[in-house]
Amino acid sequence: MIHRRNYLLLKQTKTKPELAEILGVSAAFLTRTLYKPGVQSHVNSHYHQFDVAKKSGGVRTISAPSDELKDLQRKLSDLLLDCKSVIHLDNKVECSLSHGFERERSIITNARIHRGKKNVLNLDLADFFGSFNFGRVRGYFISNRDFKLDPHIATVIAQIACYENRLPQGSPCSPVIANLITNSLDIKLSKLAKRNGCSYTRYADDITFSTRKKIFPTAILKDAENVILGSKLLGEIRRAGFSVNPKKTRLQFKDSRQEATGLVINKKVSVKSEYWRLTRAMANSLFKTGKFLIAEQDGSYREGKLSELEGRLTFIDSIDFYNNIEEKKKPEPKSEPKIHNGINKFRGKLNSREKVYAEFLQYKHFFANEYPTILTEGKTDKSDYSPKLKFPDLNRKTMYFLDIGDGATPFVRFVQRYADDLKRFENKKAKNPVILVLDNDTGPKDLLKHLVNKVKSCPNDMGTLKSSGFIHLFHNLYLILTPLNAGGKDSAMEDLFDAATIGTVIDGKTFSTADHIDISKHYGKHIFSTKVVRSNKAKINFDKFKYIFDEIEKVKLHYKKL
Repeated sequence: MIHRRNYLLLKQTKTKPELAEILGVSAAFLTRTLYKPGVQSHVNSHYHQFDVAKKSGGVRTISAPSDELKDLQRKLSDLLLDCKSVIHLDNKVECSLSHGFERERSIITNARIHRGKKNVLNLDLADFFGSFNFGRVRGYFISNRDFKLDPHIATVIAQIACYENRLPQGSPCSPVIANLITNSLDIKLSKLAKRNGCSYTRYADDITFSTRKKIFPTAILKDAENVILGSKLLGEIRRAGFSVNPKKTRLQFKDSRQEATGLVINKKVSVKSEYWRLTRAMANSLFKTGKFLIAEQDGSYREGKLSELEGRLTFIDSIDFYNNIEEKKKPEPKSEPKIHNGINKFRGKLNSREKVYAEFLQYKHFFANEYPTILTEGKTDKSDYSPKLKFPDLNRKTMYFLDIGDGATPFVRFVQRYADDLKRFENKKAKNPVILVLDNDTGPKDLLKHLVNKVKSCPNDMGTLKSSGFIHLFHNLYLILTPLNAGGKDSAMEDLFDAATIGTVIDGKTFSTADHIDISKHYGKHIFSTKVVRSNKAKINFDKFKYIFDEIEKVKLHYKKL
């Protein structure tokens, strides 16, 4: 396992060139980044500082490293996370205490530990990253039993990580180093919690205790009325080199809203209702007027960006997705409502929040698209092109929300719904065309039959449709089929690649477009798109794709005149 190899190599490393090799950089790069002749703290010159407003008021100073240093810190972070995985495996420990900036951990995994408890206690470690100075970072890697690094290597790691004698907020490696050092505190507080019938988690500087008891034991909470922490709890925190920010200590009871890392946890993990209502209002404003507002910390408002709203919707969806998985672990009720049939069948599966997210994706990709949006049948059909085109990232989630899948069949429903979908948005012309680029074979036969019989702008016979150039369906929606082969025979996107590309042999296997292939002899479209086309795109002859690109240009000109 490469993780174990790098972990063992790090423990044996004695020189900077050896450390540079493990990090995957040259020794010259490491030296140039950290050192400059005659300058004692050259690494500090790689930072610039700026302030960001806190939700609770005040500002947080971010120390952002240069691109060179940030790349080095990211590599160090990955290395240390790999080491941590090996250490946990060797010690048979599951990482369930620290959830911030950890692999496969999040605010959701942190919050779920405290669901449905009678009492929840939140406290905050003061100046968390500032608690780790250069000496503490260096000393940890020298003395910790799982590392015991050479003092010279520990010094170099501290030089990479620290800025002005502390771990800076803004560095990719600050969180993992802070979590490594704080692990001993996590273990002690977890043991304290278990002895007193409580649960414990930490997300960066945010600590949460919870219990099903009527009141917290005095070791954790000395005075519930005045929210005074217990002496044993405070003692462990002080001995670990931290202090508590008393302004952020909160006790939450079952009959009020309970939160952990910003999520509601009374019954299940969920976002705050006001967060969802505000997000929904932003989306509705966007769909109706083409813009929405975001409140600043000082009470002023500014126009929001699509990426900001998408971030909020993605966050809410991640909570829904988690809860959906949790529900599937339970037996389904005997009586389950039937999902209605028809072109909107998929919408019967969506809850109210998911429906808004689906509408947002439609707005982003098909109405407010900055460049012409290209939809194809599969991964093999995307090529570099200038001027720019927009190929939506059709991962499992977006395909679910947009009801689009691999192959041409789902495009029948897409076309049937399209006109109604755009009616929900502002009463203006969409920014750019949306173009279906499909194979001219039996794949899209259901769509082509629908176009011939139901769409007025299309030819009313199949032969004319299949031999046409671009076809304007309605609004900003267009269709381009691959050019027919010699003799009017069906064609597919793969036919546009040259013979040498199609004939590429990988591990003794040849390419096949068949739906069902013998994997001992052939490889399919996914391998073709990634290991043949993507890996060799600079060498591939794309001349036959000129027809498609020419038709796209005609579509752009046509849409401008509408």
